[in-house]
Amino acid sequence: QVTLWLKKMYGNQPIPQYEVNARTVDILYELVECNEARDRDVSLLIEDMKQKAAEYEAEANYLQGLLAESLDLSLSSLSSEGTSYLNVLVNSAMTLETKDTSLASFFCAINDMTSELYATESENREMELELTNIRKKLTAALMLEKQLEGDLKKTEERLEVEKAKADSQSQNLKFLKDKSEDLKIRIKAAE
Repeated sequence: QVTLWLKKMYGNQPIPQYEVNARTVDILYELVECNEARDRDVSLLIEDMKQKAAEYEAEANYLQGLLAESLDLSLSSLSSEGTSYLNVLVNSAMTLETKDTSLASFFCAINDMTSELYATESENREMELELTNIRKKLTAALMLEKQLEGDLKKTEERLEVEKAKADSQSQNLKFLKDKSEDLKIRIKAAE
């Protein structure tokens, strides 16, 4: 099945070399299944589109016949202005995705779009508010970071000073110990 699918995919071109083992065959088999499922979905979608096109064409023919019979109107008998208005009406209905060109359908579609607009504007306001809050928090965090860096620098400077003092005291202590030892030795010598 995999080989047949590869031949179908590459047509007259040679199939590229690949390592034939259980793993690659399994992967290719999964690709075959996905590809065939996608092809089935696409063919169903095409059939659906064809059916809808046929339905729309039948409805258009019916409406054209209705106009011709009841009002003695045909598309060719309309003035250029009438044709222009009809095209605007059709384009508006398609843009608003209405099921027909009745006034009620237009109002419903406009109301739906207005609701979507208000919902989107509300979401945008919420996102702007959240963004403002995040900016404030980020600014505060950056200020805190700057303050912490300053504090760290001061602490490091103080640590250096304290370390120098400790070194000095350590040297003084060593000197005093050495002096004490020297004095002890002198005292013993003097005794």
